[in-house]
Amino acid sequence: QVHLLESGGGLVQAGGSLRLSCAASTLTFSDYAMSWFRQAPGKEREFVAAISRSGGLTSYADSVKGRSTISRDNAKNTVYLQMNSLKPEDTAIYYCAARYGLIKRDSSYDYWGQGTQVTVSS
Repeated sequence: QVHLLESGGGLVQAGGSLRLSCAASTLTFSDYAMSWFRQAPGKEREFVAAISRSGGLTSYADSVKGRSTISRDNAKNTVYLQMNSLKPEDTAIYYCAARYGLIKRDSSYDYWGQGTQVTVSS
């Protein structure tokens, strides 16, 4: 059973920063592309950022580009999302996801975490 456990969410003021983490267990982490998605109340889940298996390739949604950085530590089976200059519209549940092979910006991921809440106050 693969587990993805997100952490690092919370309440932050606009302009602040958060670092989300996602720890993976019982999979060969370096075989999987990793991504972050988010879902705001009343909205569909949307892509945020993705990183390739080696970490050499990343992709970002336009809404977070320049404000966020995705990274991974294959030795720790963990992927991170550093979010800066947070805005109220970033408020959502953030999910990490694992996909065997290449990164994708759609939802075709094999495993999903339970999510961590990020709330940005104005």
